[in-house]
Amino acid sequence: MTIKEFFGRDRYAALAGIELLEVEPGRARARMEIGEKHLNAGNTVQGGAIFTLADLAFAAAVNAYGNLAVSIETSIRYFKGTEKGTLFADARALHVHKKLATFEVRVSDEHDELVALFTATAFRKDIPLEFETGT
Repeated sequence: MTIKEFFGRDRYAALAGIELLEVEPGRARARMEIGEKHLNAGNTVQGGAIFTLADLAFAAAVNAYGNLAVSIETSIRYFKGTEKGTLFADARALHVHKKLATFEVRVSDEHDELVALFTATAFRKDIPLEFETGT
């Protein structure tokens, strides 16, 4: 199984229509086409949908190192509301240590305008994940 297939089993992200585009240790990119199901009562994308997009990119990037990693702290700042189009989440490692890893995820629209900034720290367990080479 590839890491993309592994994260394809994330049922909540799949329900939200999130697609993992690229993944490698320390980096991942995901996409979400905005639909009616993503909109809140004010007709903009619900913050939880944006959080889920960022969280999947983070999870893929940190777990791509090959050991199971779980989030222990997250923070998100929203900068711009949007109601249509495509959102992208680009995760990158800021610091990776044996037990802890900190990442930043930039969520932007199709015009590369910043929508949200997500930061997270993961605890890296001693549980190996088996992935085939490649994404």
